[in-house]
Amino acid sequence: MTDALLAEHELAQKLIQCPSVTPAEAGTLDVLDAHLTGCGFHVTRLPFGEGADMVDNLFARRGTSAPHFCFAGHSDVVPPGAVEAWQTDPFAGAIVDDHMIGRGAVDMKGAIACFAAALSQWIDINADFTGSISMLITCDEEGPAIYGTKPVVEWLKQQGQMPDAVLVGEPTNPDQLGDVIKHGRRGSLSCELTVYGEQGHVAYPHLANNPLHRLLMMLAPLESGVLDKGNDTFDPTTAAITSIDTGNPATNVIPATCTAKFNIRFGTVQTAKGIEDMLRAHFDKIGGDYTAQFRLSAEPFVTPKGHFTDLVADAIHEVTGIKPALSTSGGTSDARFFAPYTEVLEFGLVGKTMHKVDEAVSLSDLSQLTKIYHNILNSYFHVSA
Repeated sequence: MTDALLAEHELAQKLIQCPSVTPAEAGTLDVLDAHLTGCGFHVTRLPFGEGADMVDNLFARRGTSAPHFCFAGHSDVVPPGAVEAWQTDPFAGAIVDDHMIGRGAVDMKGAIACFAAALSQWIDINADFTGSISMLITCDEEGPAIYGTKPVVEWLKQQGQMPDAVLVGEPTNPDQLGDVIKHGRRGSLSCELTVYGEQGHVAYPHLANNPLHRLLMMLAPLESGVLDKGNDTFDPTTAAITSIDTGNPATNVIPATCTAKFNIRFGTVQTAKGIEDMLRAHFDKIGGDYTAQFRLSAEPFVTPKGHFTDLVADAIHEVTGIKPALSTSGGTSDARFFAPYTEVLEFGLVGKTMHKVDEAVSLSDLSQLTKIYHNILNSYFHVSA
């Protein structure tokens, strides 16, 4: 490995020092571009969108033949929030008590740094490997996710560069490094339900038509928060009502309209169409004038247990001594964009502090995760440790 290539601690610090609040690139991709070019990768920058909405993305590949393995992730981060509440500058990457503190430390600049460090170390030993290795990094995961991984995956498909296997570096571990591999995710279906009535005086309800009463009845199937029992792969389908609003500041006026928003997370027991059809039938049964705008942002997906899941689990166990569980819990991730085309798993750092004040990663976990990614490359390309 040349002196110009950095270890995971230095890379993580450099990335954190770039204030890449979504969808800003803020220099993160430049850091990775320089590092990967130094490792012999062909780097392609892939901006999508127009004007202020434009998002920069990076795809870097070394090799042209199969098999093709890809590390994927995002360098954009959520805002730091109340900066004065942090013990250090959230974009300094300060080291305190063997922990690196900063926005994105675990979600997911730390894992990206481990990707890059593992690649440089591994290629230094295995420069003549057979196959291809790539890295895909987007700046649009924490935001709308319109101009990031989704169009890049479409570009890969058009270019004939779709990987055979993908590992996304999301912080999958709840307590300690090695706990969990995410091998799938539930789908996400949102709805904005607006119910129309007739405004009137609260003392004369018979002269008005209160839409709130009908809205509450329409929301009844979601009240328990659980819509099924799940199955062996997915947790139960859950529903959360996130907003009810009338825009009515008065206490003595029956409103003319009211709106509720809710989200449903579902596995393969349900389908988005089935859920929507069921709810629309219930809304129609309640009756009256209403509109329901459903938006599907993610379908459920799963990579079945097999060679790839075993390979990653073994690499984790070799470093940590822990046998990770396979899970589909949690929210959505960019893994959903790869799922229709290739095997995809997620494994990264411990997620306890993600999106919080004083987000932090232990230096030990960074070193161990780099070793895990190194071991995954060994196993995937059948190279002796």
